[in-house]
Amino acid sequence: MPISGSAGLWGPSSIACAQLAAEELNQAGGLRGRDIHLSVFNAADEADDLLAQAGAALAGGDIDAIVGMHTSSVRQVVKRAGTGDVPFVYTPLYEGGETAPGVFAIGERPEQQLRPAIRAMERLYGARRWMLLGNDYIWPRVSHRLAHDYIREMGGEVVQDLYLPFGVADFQPVFDRIARHRPQAILMSLIGQDAIDFNRLFGAQGCARNTLRLSCAVEENGLLAIGADNTDGLHVASGYFASLGHEANLAFKERYYGRYGSRAPTLNALGQSTYEGVHFVAALTNLPERDAQPVHAPLARPLSWRSVRGTRFLDNRRSEQPVYLARAQGHLFEIIQAL
Repeated sequence: MPISGSAGLWGPSSIACAQLAAEELNQAGGLRGRDIHLSVFNAADEADDLLAQAGAALAGGDIDAIVGMHTSSVRQVVKRAGTGDVPFVYTPLYEGGETAPGVFAIGERPEQQLRPAIRAMERLYGARRWMLLGNDYIWPRVSHRLAHDYIREMGGEVVQDLYLPFGVADFQPVFDRIARHRPQAILMSLIGQDAIDFNRLFGAQGCARNTLRLSCAVEENGLLAIGADNTDGLHVASGYFASLGHEANLAFKERYYGRYGSRAPTLNALGQSTYEGVHFVAALTNLPERDAQPVHAPLARPLSWRSVRGTRFLDNRRSEQPVYLARAQGHLFEIIQAL
């Protein structure tokens, strides 16, 4: 998980949620009688030693499974480290299409998350003219290619499709294009600090009066950092929000804050996904039929596990989980509807 760089704000909650899952499993007897021990690697895009660290740990036999919460670019690096002999559970939303043996991508895919969200924005607000804005790496590029199709399906148009490097220093050219093309909505595929900086400026320049924003990656940490004055018209599609009122989430929050106290890292979709990733490893390990199979063998039946999101997984193309559209209300997300 990233613990530095543009996405470093996801680190504390990701670590806390993974630790909570490991403690729950160990208190219940561990994995087949053995305790789980976590090793944390900094999976920031800016980290230049991840391949060497992960490769050394895997080569030394110190790692029995990987739970990854990081960008898709980092996922490619981790796979090159030689993950074929251990299960690699990739937990966040992603662009889809992962086919590497032994990689279990349990997060939301664009057809589950982005497509219905774009349709909902058109139905609720009449948003047909779209600008697409993302960081320049795999997830935004693939998601935007699909977004072109989704927007065209509903009779809309894409007026701009822009990609920015991580750590961009000057957003003014972007705002010049917003003023020139006047989109009704912007699909933001910016992450971490870049998303925070853009949204702060968006609010400061008064763009929310005329343009809506949709993101699949802004979460509660980012919302706090953006600031309540800058969140008008900001919408997020996600499989998890801390404000979900169903029983599974209320129980999860009680365990989380009971463990870490009132000053615990802010709960959010990306951090919470590591909780599910650790429990996924446990459920996978405990399948009796896996004993005689290689790690990359496909599942014979859908897998359920201790999931706050209520996910069932068969393979990287076939999983089921609810996805919600929420609107930012100051520092909180108000869930509008299930997608």
